[in-house]
Amino acid sequence: MSRDAVRTVRAGRRTVEVHRPDKVLFPKDGGGAEYTKGDLVDYYRTVAPFMLPHLRGRPLMLERHPDGLAGPVFMQKNTPDHYPDRIPRVELPKEGGTVRHTVCGDTATLVFLADQAALTLHRWLSRADRSAGIHRPDRLVFDLDPADDDFAPVREAAGYLGELLDTLRLPSAPMTTGSKGVHVVVPLTGEQDFDEVREFARAVAETLAAAHPDRLTTAARKKDRGDRLYLDIQRNAYAQTAVAPYTVRARPGAPVATPFTWDQLADPALHARRWTVADAVAQARTDPWAGIMGRPRALGPARRRLEALGH
Repeated sequence: MSRDAVRTVRAGRRTVEVHRPDKVLFPKDGGGAEYTKGDLVDYYRTVAPFMLPHLRGRPLMLERHPDGLAGPVFMQKNTPDHYPDRIPRVELPKEGGTVRHTVCGDTATLVFLADQAALTLHRWLSRADRSAGIHRPDRLVFDLDPADDDFAPVREAAGYLGELLDTLRLPSAPMTTGSKGVHVVVPLTGEQDFDEVREFARAVAETLAAAHPDRLTTAARKKDRGDRLYLDIQRNAYAQTAVAPYTVRARPGAPVATPFTWDQLADPALHARRWTVADAVAQARTDPWAGIMGRPRALGPARRRLEALGH
């Protein structure tokens, strides 16, 4: 490989080599703007101060597209041996063995992963570096999954969910997925294990579905949903992941999973792919989740309030 096919990038206190920076990962003929690996690197380097707090200490699953959107995709859990020693790993049990997950805690690692064509970072909802342990999540995620690309049901469902969480006195933060729907994230203290968190999430989802049976469902099988929006709580489990805030999605135009404010839910311009690598950093600079992630809650009081509502 010639040296002009390598670009050296300053990332925090380190420099990282980016190979084939002009390689097109997002072709223009996919319906959006064209973006190269160099563009991806520049985006992740710039968004790093806003994204890293949502990644530190969390095992990752990397969605890699070495040849761009048109090529094969690899869902990478195990960290390859050739990754630099400076990149942290955490070895965690799985059925029949262990997995050595990559952890991203600095800009240089984020840029290195972009160089590996890891377009999308999927994170665990628990942290390996907390005293609570990997089996006790500090995030709860509701995934609002519509039957099609119509965003109106997503907007409506997010409104219902936000109101219920307010009633339960739980802080919550909405995020476009960069695909079709919205994630609503609740910060937790890490006192409950995954089973307890998932059961609470299921109770919330069932309460909403019972109140709006024609619009919402908790049916896991697609054939049972019809045209109703699916309230998916299955990500709240050990070894399951959710797309990280500010990660790029492997779709035409390089949309980004982007936090927004509850006030922005009423914006007619809002949709699941509202922000891309071209403008997600500007949204990040508005600090849409200001203070929310720093107000974690235990679920005991919220569970009692939910029971008092009749669930």
